[in-house]
Amino acid sequence: MDPIRRFSEPSLRAPVAVMAFEGWNDASEAASGTVAYLIGQYDAEPFAIVDPETFINFEETRPTIVVEDGRAREVSWPATRLYAAEMADRDHDLVVVVGSEPQLRWQGFAQVITDLLRDLGVKQVVLLGAFLAQTPHTSPVPVMGTADDPQVLVELGVRGANYEGPTGIVGVLGPILRQEGFDVMSFWAATPHYLGTNANPKAMLALLEKTAKVLDLSVDASELATVSGDFESRVNAAMSVSTEFTSYVTRLEEAAEEPTTQISPSDAAELVSEVEDFLKEI
Repeated sequence: MDPIRRFSEPSLRAPVAVMAFEGWNDASEAASGTVAYLIGQYDAEPFAIVDPETFINFEETRPTIVVEDGRAREVSWPATRLYAAEMADRDHDLVVVVGSEPQLRWQGFAQVITDLLRDLGVKQVVLLGAFLAQTPHTSPVPVMGTADDPQVLVELGVRGANYEGPTGIVGVLGPILRQEGFDVMSFWAATPHYLGTNANPKAMLALLEKTAKVLDLSVDASELATVSGDFESRVNAAMSVSTEFTSYVTRLEEAAEEPTTQISPSDAAELVSEVEDFLKEI
């Protein structure tokens, strides 16, 4: 059975693609939030989904239901969705891929995505991710990346990633797409671990700026910039009423300037719930 359900067949001009997946690769919803912003900015239309039945374990990523007045109205399934956007002011269009990270048959899933992008005529792909780190919210968002040409990362002001260990679907897709002849880059935003349960628009903005530059997208980021500023103000307000929070962030700032300084994440364990509660109240 074909795992692709197509709603339409978009006619796209030399499309480029950006992808993000919720879950392990998506700390503080930074990656998925970035592509959601792109979808909204371009009024991108969904044209296909990858059937979740083949790749999702519904005991791990459960569908959601809407119940109103005692009646079940709607069930939403955790699928990967593909959107298309025409960019009249550019010589290429945009494909956006977003969805839940699959739990099953990753190699098969990667092949499905690869075939879809090739059929659409995509040659250039940006993969987005985010991870929790000991970085203060007061500093510019660190963005790391991978590229076939390291000089491209230097020109973008992106540090080349160095990592060895477990990976998510974003890490799997990159090498497979490269092997299939695609021009692939990935950007990863480091988000403050003490804000890990909050969506982080500042990290979204950092990823958006890098993506727009690489894929030559004309995106109005002013709305996201406003939300990012408001978010940082709220976190600063939480700092102002907690000497422990202020002290911890100051230590992170000092550690960023002096790499030999070691900060234990356990030092912030009690602060996390306090910050979460404060942000809910204001």
